Amino acid sequence: MKKEPRLWIALIPVIFLVALLSINVILVFGDDALSGSNQFILLLSGAVAAVLGISQGFSWEEILAGIEKSVTSTTNAILILLMIGALAGSWMISGIVPAMIYYGLQILNPEIFLPAAAIICALVSLATGSSWSTSATVGIALIGIGKAIGISEAMVAGAVISGAYFGDKISPLSDTTNLAPAMAGTDLFTHIRYMLLTTIPSFTITIIIFVILSLSLSSSGSVNDIEPLLSELRSTFNLTPWLFTVPALVILLIIRKMPALPAILIGTLAGALCALIFQGDLLASMSETGYLDMETAYRLIMNSLTVDMTIHAEHPILVELLNSSGMAGMLGTIWLIISAMVFGGVMEACGFLEVISRSLLKMAHKTASLIATTMGTCLMINVTASDQYLAIVVPGRMYADAYRKRGLAPENLSRTLEDSGTVTSVLVPWNTCGAYQSGVLGVNTLAYLPFAFFNLLSPLMTLIFAIFNIKIRRLVQAYR
Repeated sequence: MKKEPRLWIALIPVIFLVALLSINVILVFGDDALSGSNQFILLLSGAVAAVLGISQGFSWEEILAGIEKSVTSTTNAILILLMIGALAGSWMISGIVPAMIYYGLQILNPEIFLPAAAIICALVSLATGSSWSTSATVGIALIGIGKAIGISEAMVAGAVISGAYFGDKISPLSDTTNLAPAMAGTDLFTHIRYMLLTTIPSFTITIIIFVILSLSLSSSGSVNDIEPLLSELRSTFNLTPWLFTVPALVILLIIRKMPALPAILIGTLAGALCALIFQGDLLASMSETGYLDMETAYRLIMNSLTVDMTIHAEHPILVELLNSSGMAGMLGTIWLIISAMVFGGVMEACGFLEVISRSLLKMAHKTASLIATTMGTCLMINVTASDQYLAIVVPGRMYADAYRKRGLAPENLSRTLEDSGTVTSVLVPWNTCGAYQSGVLGVNTLAYLPFAFFNLLSPLMTLIFAIFNIKIRRLVQAYR
């Protein structure tokens, strides 16, 4: 006979998960925890939950059905992630991403270095969908340039991280930007459009603060350090503003509310066409024979879309930047999502999530308190579990029904997950994001934390919107 689980029983798998992940990330694997060990811990925690569920009277068939339902719900997100991997490869070999970087770097000016650094990183992150690769490439260069002209490394790191997470947060190429709506039950572009309501004000205030800081600083030196990078970009790619027609096309499709999957597919194919039109010399240089024929072009473009693509470069920054793993590069994230959904499926099938969420929701009597509770849960998981993906997945699964029952459109939840789960991960020293950014930029997490204005403002902005009932979308409005 089935029994309603007690709260302490429902919490055992969560405590088990948090404890093992903390050991995994902090003591053993560090940044490599996402390579597989975290996924296994998620599956192991799911096994613990299943054993407890069976002890409460649930059958294995019921648990398996819950797992199947949970994993199936991510089918669209997984397909989009695969296509995004192809898009990233397509836009790299076509010169679209390099063009964004090249023209972005042109706005660099010592008098407004900090806001310029944030904007450059925002453009790169928006184009690549990755805050990590942005910091590891352009971010490192900006840290070096900032140091050369006498600006605090902590300030520059704060600008880099603010810009990188702004771009990552609204980029259709970002795995977290795809994960959040998948967990909440909305679509990618609805999520992005709704998130802009809080993200744009937060980034605008961030830029204003950096402008004030830059104007108050005295600097020396020059930005000539970027000229070798710009020169090699010019020599490697045929850079032309015509390349921006492809991102413009994708944006137009988004505005016209085309579903994400076909819009991204069109963007991918358009990028591949641009590679043939604008980067023929580059493709020829990448071939074994030194000249380009149809078979070679097909092979190079297909490899860039699916598995691996490396463009030869001399500049150390470009060596890392001009690489893409295509669809294969998304398999690690997909692996994590599936493992997380197995854990979430068992927790849901056994009624554990309902028990936990019901207990937490006792504190949330109004919309503002519900959103605040969601934010608190995201922050807690970032601090305890040390993983931004779990800070999205676990609260997303816990609160999805609560938002629906309160008549709130799912994009309220997806926005809250991003505004509190994604951006705060980098502020925790032992979180994978905090540890990575600190290591890459060479700046202590607690040193850049006060200057990561966007990451500090985003959760605050969401809370302000909730308290004053600003643009809180209801389900009735969502279906109009």
